[in-house]
Amino acid sequence: MTTPTTTGPQPRDLRDFYENPAVPVASGTPRSLRQARMLARALSGPAAASPQTILDIGCGDGTAAATAAPLLPGHRVIGVDWSQDALRRARTRIPYAVRGELTGGGLPFASGAADAVLFSEVVEHLVDPDAALDEIRRILRPGGHLMLSTPNLAAWYNRGLLLAGVQPVFSEVSLRGIHGRPGKEVVGHLRLYTARALREFVAASGFTVERLEGAPFHGVPRPLRPLDRLACARPQLASILLLHARRT
Repeated sequence: MTTPTTTGPQPRDLRDFYENPAVPVASGTPRSLRQARMLARALSGPAAASPQTILDIGCGDGTAAATAAPLLPGHRVIGVDWSQDALRRARTRIPYAVRGELTGGGLPFASGAADAVLFSEVVEHLVDPDAALDEIRRILRPGGHLMLSTPNLAAWYNRGLLLAGVQPVFSEVSLRGIHGRPGKEVVGHLRLYTARALREFVAASGFTVERLEGAPFHGVPRPLRPLDRLACARPQLASILLLHARRT
């Protein structure tokens, strides 16, 4: 069954797709909070006594940055996105939001300018994730923190769906509608990672992986949410992967 989720003209390319206000641009609050707590712990040492610059790259509507800010008092959180529509919404939630791209001309920051980067549910949307991590590494200071989150291809329910011949949750074959998988939203995922693949990819990009945690997914049917929360204890099975790495 096909369930289109967009109305009006169909997107000509990914830029048109992400400028569509109907396309979701925010991660769920529970995983934003988990990610913010991981960063707060990482910034709790003596080296972080002075204010730190934290970039939320791919900030969307600013929800994740606004969720994280109370857990990061004294630090400056700056939202970055290339979607003008997303930035307009972000500026209603956070004091700083600027336009920038990971590819092409690069981000509007000097090398080593950032102490930490939040990279929430972005990497799965990218055509060239290698270039994106190269650019993030450039703008991070040596030892700076990368907090990356992305859906888990090997989530507990996806393992069962694949055995049944069903397209995994989070994967997409079209920008125009849902084909062959559960769900109601087309969100533009191009790449998916398992826990092992994510670790190896980030390490190969010049980072040292410090920690990997799991987080729940808000789209799991309500009767199954307790099981989804239990799966977070084993990141390899969790819905969402939360990775903390440091620039080497």
